[in-house]
Amino acid sequence: MDITLASSQNATKALYIVGHLQQRFVSQLNRLSKELGEDRAFEEVSWLRDNGLHGGGNRFESRDKKLFNTASVNVSQIHYDEMPKKNLKSATAISTIIHPHNPHVPSVHIHISFTELRDGSSYWRLMADLNPAIAYKEDTKKFTEAMRKVAPTNFEEAQQQGDKYFNVPALQRTRGVSHFYLENYKTDQEVNDYAFAQLFGEQVIDTYIKIIDSAFQKRPSITHADIQTQLEYHTLYLFQVLTLDRGTTSGLMVHSQNDIGIMGSLPSFVDRELLLSWKEKVPSPQEKLVEALAKDIGEEGEIDAPTKVKLAAVVRQHYKENPEALSMQASGNTIPSTVTNHSKT
Repeated sequence: MDITLASSQNATKALYIVGHLQQRFVSQLNRLSKELGEDRAFEEVSWLRDNGLHGGGNRFESRDKKLFNTASVNVSQIHYDEMPKKNLKSATAISTIIHPHNPHVPSVHIHISFTELRDGSSYWRLMADLNPAIAYKEDTKKFTEAMRKVAPTNFEEAQQQGDKYFNVPALQRTRGVSHFYLENYKTDQEVNDYAFAQLFGEQVIDTYIKIIDSAFQKRPSITHADIQTQLEYHTLYLFQVLTLDRGTTSGLMVHSQNDIGIMGSLPSFVDRELLLSWKEKVPSPQEKLVEALAKDIGEEGEIDAPTKVKLAAVVRQHYKENPEALSMQASGNTIPSTVTNHSKT
């Protein structure tokens, strides 16, 4: 597979960091599969942006159904080196979501990205959030303390931005129990920023592995009520991602060449009727989006690859027809220009 990478040295360094983090995470998840699951390694899937001219990426997807409901660890780099009119010069990222099969084991979302703009400026975006269907205080404490340890001077701001970003106003609750989000992150010590991004990723990955390694082995057996609780939480997760998440929407609006990868955060099953009931709670015109999403999810609530493609098309079409609705989506304290101006990215 031929792929052209970004030419800048900064983008190259960022790609090395996110690639390192991807390998670190996948190797530890594969270890858990070998020791506790079906011993089925994550499988690599690659994709190209404009046949590789403008980059692309790869993702490692779980094949172990005993341990994981769905899991994907994605790395990408897109660039427009030969298109000087584009506001975005390059974007390099790792984005991953792990949904364990056991309702007593929490999910995690991690996103670390480096963005270069045409004017020479650049910034990092760092996110991590713990998402349990059934919450355990010790998990929340471990995750939160790890974030505080890795970013002692930024923790309060990151927690505040994360709580704001993952708020779901229509349901009067948040997605997840511990949130960390730094947007437009940049200091006057560029070398330190790269080191911090790597250290942050390593800390989140290692902490999460410790949490779920223990949980897989020690948590109680699964009941029917547990499964129903997880299904309802997974429905909330899909609802937040497809109606509020700016990162997901931005990726879908820019191109359609990696829809399955972008939608890799979605769990494998949701409660379709529960999702549909929430259309009465959202502001107009978002009820149209919720209704259209539910329509393309089968009665069984399965979110397979063909369904992900359909849902991506629904989101894309909705915001093309209702661009004013983009202002209703989640944000931290700031919104990057690469998100607010799709035509230039």
